[in-house]
Amino acid sequence: MHVEQQLARAGCTHPFSVLGPVETSEGVQITVWRPDAESVTVCKVGDTSCRTTLERTGEQGLFSGEVKGCSAEDIYQVIAHYGQHESTSLDPYQFQDLAYHAVHFIDHAPQNLYQQAGAHCVQAGDDNAVRFCVYAPNASAVSVIGDFNQWDARLHPMEKTEMGYWVLVVPQLSVGERYKFQLKDNQGNDLPHKADPMGYLAEQYPSHASVIYDHSTYDWHDENWMKRRGENRYHQPMSIYEVHLGSWRKPDDGRRYLTYHELADTLIPYATDMGYTHLELLPVSEFPFDGSWGYQPVGLFAPTSRFGNPDDFKYFVDKCHQAGLGVIIDWVPAHFPEDGHGLARFDGSHVYEYDDPRKGWHPDWNSCIYDFGKDTVRQFLVANALFWLDKFHIDGLRVDAVASMLYLDYSRNDGEWIPNVDGGNQNYEAISLLRWMNEEVYRHYPGAMTIAEESTSFPGVSRPTDAGGLGFGFKWNMGWMHDSLHFMAKDPAYRRYHHDEMTFSMVYAFDENFVLPLSHDEVVHGKGSILGKMPGDEWQATANQRAYAAFMFAHPGKKLNFMGIEIAQYREWNHDSSLDWHLLDYPKHQGMQRLYKALNSAYTSTPALYQLDHEPSGFHWIDHHNAQQSVLSFCRKGEADNAVVVVVCNMTPMPREQFRVGVPKPGTYSLLINTDEKNYWGSGFSVMQEVASQDEGWNGQPHSIEVTLPPLATVYWQLKSD
Repeated sequence: MHVEQQLARAGCTHPFSVLGPVETSEGVQITVWRPDAESVTVCKVGDTSCRTTLERTGEQGLFSGEVKGCSAEDIYQVIAHYGQHESTSLDPYQFQDLAYHAVHFIDHAPQNLYQQAGAHCVQAGDDNAVRFCVYAPNASAVSVIGDFNQWDARLHPMEKTEMGYWVLVVPQLSVGERYKFQLKDNQGNDLPHKADPMGYLAEQYPSHASVIYDHSTYDWHDENWMKRRGENRYHQPMSIYEVHLGSWRKPDDGRRYLTYHELADTLIPYATDMGYTHLELLPVSEFPFDGSWGYQPVGLFAPTSRFGNPDDFKYFVDKCHQAGLGVIIDWVPAHFPEDGHGLARFDGSHVYEYDDPRKGWHPDWNSCIYDFGKDTVRQFLVANALFWLDKFHIDGLRVDAVASMLYLDYSRNDGEWIPNVDGGNQNYEAISLLRWMNEEVYRHYPGAMTIAEESTSFPGVSRPTDAGGLGFGFKWNMGWMHDSLHFMAKDPAYRRYHHDEMTFSMVYAFDENFVLPLSHDEVVHGKGSILGKMPGDEWQATANQRAYAAFMFAHPGKKLNFMGIEIAQYREWNHDSSLDWHLLDYPKHQGMQRLYKALNSAYTSTPALYQLDHEPSGFHWIDHHNAQQSVLSFCRKGEADNAVVVVVCNMTPMPREQFRVGVPKPGTYSLLINTDEKNYWGSGFSVMQEVASQDEGWNGQPHSIEVTLPPLATVYWQLKSD
C-alpha cells in the first residue's frame, strides 16, 4: 500500500520516514501531511515574508517541496488552505529527536517510565508542546487524537520505535487538552479508542478521555512532615481511619461528591479531632464504575477526577501532613477491568495481561490479571508504586488482594490453573514482582511503608527480602479479625465454648508486623455493620462493640477502623450514600464516638500500648484460661520499666466484683479506660479510679489487684509512675 494511502487510513507505522525535513545541498526538503487541504505553504518561524508553496504529491493530502536557505535546525510553520479557511501550525514531524527522547532512558529505572511515557509538557523551540509516548508493541499503527485535531486519527500518526513505544511531539498544546490513542491491531483493524495507560488525569463517563496535566506546578508545604515521617514506625502508634471519599459525607442534596478541597476542610479536622494518626483511602486511582469502590482501576497514574484534579489531591495530602496525619492509599496491582478504553487487549494482543485465561482471568472479579513475568508490565507496576510516593507524597501503599497474586490456584478448581515450573501453586513471577516493588519503595522512599492485605499463612510477608520475605512493612491480620468477630457474634452464654478464638491470635502475633483491620470488607455484602454483628438488645449490642473496640486497641498490632464504626452505624455501608451522621443526635452514638476518641487518645499517649507492638516482650497473658467466665486479662508493656497497662475484658453481661487480677509490678494502678462509663452510654457500674497492688501472687504474677469488672466491658489500668 502506498504511504499516502496508509496515512489516509491512519495506518502508517513509520511517519518519520516520510514526513518532516530532510537536509539537501541547497536547503531543506519538507514533506507535510494535511488531509483535505487545497494547498500548503511553509515558512520559517519569525519570517512570514518568505513563503514556499509545497507541491501536492498525491490526492490525499501529501505535500512536499524544497525550501531554499533553510536548514533542518530551523523551525518552520505550515499554512494550510481549506477553501476560505487558513490554518497555521508547527509541523510535529520536525521534532523527531525530541520525540525519540521519550524512549532513551525508559528501561534504565522504573521511575523513568512515568517521567518519559504518557503525555509530557515540553518546549518545541519557543512554543509549548506535548510529547506523547505509548507502549503498543503489536499495533500496526497508532495515532494521538483529541480536541486539538477533532479526534481525527489521520492527522497525527505516531512513530513506532524498536522498543515497542510509539512517539510524537505535538506543538502548541498545553495543559487541559483532552486526548486518547487510536490503535490498529496487527491486522490493521481499528480498536476502541484507548485512554493513556500513563495518563495523569482522566475525564469521567462517557468520554473517559485522558487530559494533559503538568506535575511540576504544585507548591508543597509539608517539609516538616516529610523529614520526620517513618521514624521508628514500628515503635510509634498507628491508628488508621479507613475512608471511602465518595461516601464519607455528602452535601445535603446527596447528588454530588465533596471535592478534595472540601474533604480537606471537613475530613481532616474530624480525623485529627478523633485522634487518628493516619487516613487510609480506598483506591484513588481512576476507575470507571462507582460500585467497584476503586478496586477495578483503569488509570493507575491518575487520582480520580470525581473529586478534583491532581493538584487538588496534592492539596488534600499536603493539608493532611500539615495537620499531622499520614496518608495511605489502597493500591491494586492484582487485576484490572475489561473496559474498552483501558488496558485489556490494549493493542489487540495481551500487552498487560496473561494470555492464558487460566492465569490471566480472575474468576472472582471478572477481571484481567497482570502478566507479572513480563518485564514491561513489572516496570509499569513498580513505576506506579513509586509514582504515588513521588508525585503525591503518599506515606503508604496498602496492597490489595496479595493472596490472589501469590497463588496460581486462588479461587480456581482443579484443572482451572497452571502449576509453576516446580508443579506447585505459588506464582513465582508475582512473588518476584512484590519483592522488587518493596525493595524499590524502601530504597527510594525509606520514610514510606507498604502494607499487605494477605489472608493466608504465606511466610515472611512483612520480613525483609534478603531474609527470604516479601519485604512488606506490615501485614493485615485477617486471622485476628475473623476469629474475634466470630467470637463477638456469639451470645455471651455460648462464648465460653469459643474462648480460644480471642486468644489464638497471640500464638502467631509476632510472626509478622501486623495491622488489626476492621475494614470496609466487614460491613458490606450482607455482613451488616460492626454494631449489627453484636448480639443482645440495644444496650448489650452497643456494650459488646465498646468492649470489643477496647480489646482491639489493647491487642498487639497497629489499628485500622473503617469509617462509620466509630459512630455505631447500624446500617450496612452503602457507597452511594453518606454515613448516617444524624445518628450523632442520639446519646448512644455520641457515647460510641466519645469512646473511640478516648481510645485513640489513650493509645497514642501511652507507650505501653504501642511501643513494643511487634515484640514478644511487649505482651504477656495474665489469664487466658478463664473461659468459664469469658474473662480475658493481659499486660501490655513499653520500653520503660514502669510502662505497664493491665487489660481485663469481661465478655458477659454479668458484673464481677472483688475480681482479683495478677499484676507484674507493685504500685498504684489508675483507671485509664472503662468502656462502661456513662459518658460512653455504659451502665456506669461503679469502678474505683485507683487501686493499690497487694503482695498476693495471682495468675502466675508476683502481685495482684482487686477490681470490679463492669458488664460487657473492657477496662485498662495503668501503673502510675513514681
